[in-house]
Parts: sequence; structure tokens; C-alpha cells
Amino acid sequence: MTMDDFFLSDDDDYSYYENDDHDESMDVFQFQAFDGELLFPMANGPSSKVITKETLLSAQKEDLQRVMDLLSLKEHHARTLLIHYRWDVEKVMAVLVEDGKDKLCAGAGVPIIENDLPQISSTLMCNICFEDVAADEATVMDCGHCFCNNCWIEHFIVKINEGQSRHIKCMAHKCNTVCDDSKIRCLVGGRYPSLAEKFDRFLLESYIEDNRRVKWCPSVPHCGNAIRIEEDELCEVECACGVQFCFSCLSEAHSPCSCLMWELWSKKCQDESETVNWITIHTKPCPKCHKPVEKNGGCNLVYCVCGQTFCWLCGSATGKEHTWTTIANHSCGRYIEDNKKKTEVAKRSLERYIHYHSRYKAHADSFKLESKLEEAIQEKITKLEDRESTSKDFSWVMNGLYRLFRSRRILCCTYPFAYYMFGDEMFKGEMTEEQKELKKNLFEDQQQQFEATVEKLSSFLEENFDEYTEDEIMDLRMRIISLSVSIGTLCQNMYDCIENDLLGSLTQAVHRIAPYHSNGVEKASELPSCWDTDVWHAKRTWDISGTDVTAFPRS
Repeated sequence: MTMDDFFLSDDDDYSYYENDDHDESMDVFQFQAFDGELLFPMANGPSSKVITKETLLSAQKEDLQRVMDLLSLKEHHARTLLIHYRWDVEKVMAVLVEDGKDKLCAGAGVPIIENDLPQISSTLMCNICFEDVAADEATVMDCGHCFCNNCWIEHFIVKINEGQSRHIKCMAHKCNTVCDDSKIRCLVGGRYPSLAEKFDRFLLESYIEDNRRVKWCPSVPHCGNAIRIEEDELCEVECACGVQFCFSCLSEAHSPCSCLMWELWSKKCQDESETVNWITIHTKPCPKCHKPVEKNGGCNLVYCVCGQTFCWLCGSATGKEHTWTTIANHSCGRYIEDNKKKTEVAKRSLERYIHYHSRYKAHADSFKLESKLEEAIQEKITKLEDRESTSKDFSWVMNGLYRLFRSRRILCCTYPFAYYMFGDEMFKGEMTEEQKELKKNLFEDQQQQFEATVEKLSSFLEENFDEYTEDEIMDLRMRIISLSVSIGTLCQNMYDCIENDLLGSLTQAVHRIAPYHSNGVEKASELPSCWDTDVWHAKRTWDISGTDVTAFPRS
């Protein structure tokens, strides 16, 4: 069997996967999406969905319908239940099994038993304003409490303006029932249409803002999309707009760093916090104004811009008579162990940070430069096609390029991971120095091997293969395919090492990372709009008792 047979056999459950639609605008901290993969098992389909403005109602309806069918509830009761449980259908089912329907509904403010609503006579007295009103000027809620429409409207206005649209309770004393949103919409919309629209928007957006499985895309400017995941929220996803991000912390995709590691690293880079270390080493604070002062001469009598003079050796304020022959109340010549140690620690910390940051930045810059390869490779492929080459399939080049992009991003993030994993800032006391050194060597060996293979793939992709002979092209093809497969294996092994041997061995801290996927960050598929929104938003008709008599569609 030849190498071609091994990689391209129809008997294997592997396939080329190609997509030529890619974004070329990339920068260091926003890695763009790249589809296309070389030799990976075919997946069952994406487990994340893009929710647009047009499909938001459909997404909400799916969960509402599940609860309505499961518990035989009306729409507004199902919505109240799901808002209470943060749109977690699995949680609703778990509580239902654990506590039963009565406790499930009572805890969310949903009437346990839907009794027939009381009949209202021609007139009644409102127990809020104590005014006699006609029956058609009063509304009764599902709990049976009835008040005049004016009091209801004033109550709803206050709650909506306070941002409590998602959980407006009945006005009756100690009543825990949540008011029917359709009745709220009807009453408020009659006088204040804009406020009713605001109320509807809050209810609709609650599906995203209160739902742990749905989050807004963090794109800037905002694309207007949200992402819904089906499984573990610790994952990396790609929106339809092209932005890849960590679903857990909404930062750019950063595995194999944990969210906490990436947060600290981003802040460290953004704030240039290591400048503080430089200031600690090279400056001393003025004893009067406390501003850092750098010595620019040989004399140890230092003048601050505020006019204060102080001794550079001990940092204490002095008069102008401070000389080598008249030093009073100073200990300039005494060795202070703690200060010396602090200076050395600060210096070592700075050097260590520079080591990891320089390599992190180097790979980020390489990623930025390599992004320009796509256009150049496409031009080379066009030349080969024009010269009537025997080989017409050049997907192996593009697949290798996309593998390079994904691997470069991961390689870039391994340096922040190593900085925190083997430092004293985050896992102090978790490992002895001997254990730390062993684990550090294990990780760095894998990182170095992974890095060398990525660099080799990068060099092959930069070759002028459009000038090669047919045999040379086939040789380059096999080298790129082989390297791509090797990189996938090395990357998987490195993730296994991180998850099992490094983070998995911790006892005092829990750090999880997004799992490795051979085909890169998963691109979310768009959620189809499958509901008749006109029927779903049908206007409600109310009888004199305030009961909803509109036929509600169940399918």
C-alpha cells in the first residue's frame, strides 16, 4: 500500500474538508476563522447555533414548546418557569423529577392549579385605590386577584422602568404569582405603545441574557448575533461574522490557556504591568511626593522635581548637608537582606516575563504574516492550473495552510500557559520544585517538538511550487500531508498532557481548558426560522373577566 492509499483510501472514515471563504483581516489578538481540515473523522454536525435577530423568536419558541408539551402549560406560564430557571430546560426536568410539578411551579410563581377565574359583577371596588370601577375597567390575574386597570398599569410601568419586566408579580399582599405577560402587554400597550415594545424586547432578550447556554457574540462592532451551545459551555465557537471566541469568558479563543490564565495574561500585556517591575529595580520613590525618581548621575544625593532631596542609598529624606562625612540618622552602609532579595526577585520576574512574552509575540507576529500566504498560494495554484498540470486537485495546499493557521494560534497560547503553570503566582504550593521541574521539562519537550514541526510546515508552504516539476509537486504534497497529520497528533498529545499530567494533577485549584478539536474552532450553524411568528404574536382577546380567550396554537 502506498502513502496515497493510506491517506486517500475510501475505506477510511476520513475526508478532505474544504472551504475557501476566509477572512484575511487578522491581528495579534483576534484570530479569525479558518475552515477546512486535512484527514479528520467526519463529525455528526455542529453543536452550536447562530441566533440572529430573525431567528431569536424561533430559538425561544423551541424551549417554550418543550416545556409546554411536557407540563401542559400555557405559553406565559412556560415562559415564567423558564425565566425562573434561566432557560435551562434540563434543570426544569431535573426539578420536576426531584420535587414534582407542584413545587416546580410554586417556586417560579406559576399557579399550581388553574382554577376558574372569579366572575366580576357590574361594578367592584379596587383594593389598591379603593375606587368603585366598572367590570370592564378591571383585570383579574391567574391567581384570582382583581384590581382596576389604572392600578395595574401604574404597577406595570414602575416594574418595566425598573428593569423587572421578566418577573412582574401580582400586587396582592404576599402573592407570589407572576402576572400574565399577554395581559401586561394588552394593558400597557393601550396607553403606552413604546413601553409595551420595551416590555416585549426585555422578554425576548431574556432568552439570551438569562440563559447560560446562549451568549451574545463579543464582536466589535456588534454583529447582532448570539450563539447557543448544546453541550459543555467550556468550548470555543465561531460566529457567522467570523469571530472566534471562548464561550465561557467571551475572550478570543485562547486554549490551551484556562480562562483565568488568559484573563491575567491579557491584563498583564494590556496594562504593561511589568513596567512596574522595571520601576521597582531602577527607581526609588520620593519620600515627600512618592513619585518614582531615576538617578541620572553618580552622586547619591538625589533631587526630586518637587524640591525634596533624599539619599539614593537608603531612600530617606535629607538636607543639603548630606555628605560622606556628615551622615546623621541614616543607615546607608548597612546591608538590608529583605530589600536586596526583593530587587533580585523583581529582576528575575521581569526576565521570566520577557522570555515568555517575546515568544508569544513572535508566534503572534508569524500568524499575522502567514495570513498573507493564502492569496499568494491561490495565485500559484492558478498558474499550475493554467499550465495544464496533470494534478488538478490542490486542496492539500489549502488544507495544510489552514492547519498552519490553527496550530500557530495554539502554539502562541502555549507560552502564557507555561508562564502561569510553572510560575509561583497561580499554583504556589501545588508542586514541589522537583515536581515542577519534571512537569516543565515534559511540557517543553512536547512544545518544542510541536513548534519545530509547525515551523517546518510553514517553510514548505512558502516554497515556489508553481515552478516545480510534476514529481517535485507530488513530493511536496506528501511532505505537507505528512506534516499536517504529525502536527495534529503532536497537538492532541500536548493537550492530553496539559489536561491529565499538568492541570489534572492539581488538588487545590481547578483549571479547565476548551478541548482540542482537530478541525479547529467549530463554526456555529445558523438556526433556521421554523415558527410562524405572525400566529405566535396573534393579538389576545379578553372577555369581561380578563380571561384570555384567544385560541393559542400548540404546533
